[in-house]
Amino acid sequence: MSALVKKPNPSIKDLQKALSDRDLIIAHQARLIKAMEETIRLQKMRKFGASSEKSASQHELFNEAELAVVTEEAMTELAIEPAPPAAKDPACRPGRKPLPAALPRIRIEHDVPTTELNCPCGHEGVVIGEETSEQLDIIPAKVQVLVHVRKKYACKQCEAGVVTAPLPPQPIPRSNASPGLLAHVVISKYQDALPLHRQEVILARHGLDIPRNTLAGWVIKAGDLIQPLLNLLQDRLLDYPVMHCDETTVQVLNEAGKRAQSKSYMWVRVGGPPTQPIRLFHYADSRRGDVASDLLLGYQGYLQTDDYGGYNAVTAGNQITQLGCWAHARRKFIDAQKVASNPSKANKADMAIAMIAKLYAVERRIAGLTVDERMSARQQDAVPVLKTIRTWLDKTLHATLPKGALGKALAYLDRNWGKLTVYIEDGRLSIDNNPAENAIRPFVIGRKNWLFSASVDGAKASANLYGLIETAKANGLEPYAYLRHVFKELPAAESVEAMEALLPWHLSPTAIESGT
Repeated sequence: MSALVKKPNPSIKDLQKALSDRDLIIAHQARLIKAMEETIRLQKMRKFGASSEKSASQHELFNEAELAVVTEEAMTELAIEPAPPAAKDPACRPGRKPLPAALPRIRIEHDVPTTELNCPCGHEGVVIGEETSEQLDIIPAKVQVLVHVRKKYACKQCEAGVVTAPLPPQPIPRSNASPGLLAHVVISKYQDALPLHRQEVILARHGLDIPRNTLAGWVIKAGDLIQPLLNLLQDRLLDYPVMHCDETTVQVLNEAGKRAQSKSYMWVRVGGPPTQPIRLFHYADSRRGDVASDLLLGYQGYLQTDDYGGYNAVTAGNQITQLGCWAHARRKFIDAQKVASNPSKANKADMAIAMIAKLYAVERRIAGLTVDERMSARQQDAVPVLKTIRTWLDKTLHATLPKGALGKALAYLDRNWGKLTVYIEDGRLSIDNNPAENAIRPFVIGRKNWLFSASVDGAKASANLYGLIETAKANGLEPYAYLRHVFKELPAAESVEAMEALLPWHLSPTAIESGT
């Protein structure tokens, strides 16, 4: 009988609640679907699209009602202005460029055959001028053998003993690698991204049988040789109160306690006074925060990084002020712009990119100014833009899907706002962490060619050599000539003063080319 009892009809209130719950579920599912669609579009763009971060057309960026909070004056200030036409550089004109005047010239004369010198009138032609044209010629690498002849002396009267002239200290004792060859191998790998197995083949074409294992041993010993210079560079780096840091992955095949497929890291530190720029690399088996703590031990000043949390422990409790990176913030809005459902229509990502562009416009204008002038200009021109961005962010942040690309970009900007605005405090500071990213780029390019390090010793040698090469380049020196000079002079340096004299800013291109 109980089975025949009818269940009571649901009330209007119950039906409304069920419909409300269903609507909430549908809305939540719609948000998830939209976020997943954005993720798929972004992955496709990263794999198949252009890698450039140049933004798309940003016309009519401020026509949306969401920007009503921004004052009319601020909107006028943030309007995109057409860039003035750049002055044409004569060196950038189309057509063949003249060959450098510093290159040696070899004169090759072409004369008219004697049979054609006689004029029909019966007289012989005379020289009235000449026409010249130039061809560029390259002679392949010249391989030669340096024969060290050590004179021996003895006394014919007493025959007390033999005196032999000493051999100058060599970069690698008991090796047949000269400073020039050692510099060539190192530069070929770390500057030109030429792996050692390819160098082995190239040397074989010159008739030289030098196995890659031998080349690898030379590279590791060269990395050990320059350690005293790197110690001096690190002291200078830690003394200057502005530093940039970044890190990237590297694979080491033979590392204790780790699989060959596991990731290790190459860290880079960029700093030093403007007239003595320093770029140092460091190999570590992980990305742990204690690595950053060791690299920054004793440092006080400003530290500019990306949003990696491993640096937070370093700045907490220490006299270090951490800066954010506007390039990273902008990059996230670029991603949101790429996955916009209607790219032809102006959206919030376009607005953010346009406002950040105003900050970079200020940086371009003040690039050549003094430290005090840069700080004053930022206070006058950048601070109003930052205030407008903050107002727009507060208006937009909680009205945007948090799991979408735009929501993530807004959250990153909000989370790092304090770090992103520190750069206006001091004219020595940078708006972004590009100095560190630019310094680490040669390593990333090289990694695409040589793929991995075979051993920890090899990875540490790579870090040392990358650091000295990039520091030499930052100081305006040609890296091969500088390394050749260092490999020749450093083995004989017996004092700190002698080693100091080999730091890049104490040498001129003319001095290292002439060998003095």
